[in-house]
Amino acid sequence: MQAFLYVFLGGGLGSICRYGISRLIQANEWHFPTATFVANVISCIILGFFIGMALKDGMNSSQRLLWMTGFCGGFSTFSTFSGETFQLLQDGHTTTALAYVLGSLVVCILCIGLGIFLSQKLV
Repeated sequence: MQAFLYVFLGGGLGSICRYGISRLIQANEWHFPTATFVANVISCIILGFFIGMALKDGMNSSQRLLWMTGFCGGFSTFSTFSGETFQLLQDGHTTTALAYVLGSLVVCILCIGLGIFLSQKLV
């Protein structure tokens, strides 16, 4: 039961951060979903950092549930990413949709690596 509480608290914090980013970043003229992209990039850097810490046994299971599962899960958003991609395709913005999908995959995977690298250097 305690595990659910950690995920719940972390998820709430992550969701608030995600919402804050969407409020700070306005829609742009290119129809590119910048707020979701930025939230996912930041979340991947943070997740990579925590993965690096966990690999060094720097996090216990409660911390992993709170930060990795809860916070990063609430902060990043695959469903919004998918919905925005679908909407771009529906609106005929195929090139933007393709750039969004490929850019998100490449950049977010690199950001996981960056986060792991940072944890190894800083912790």
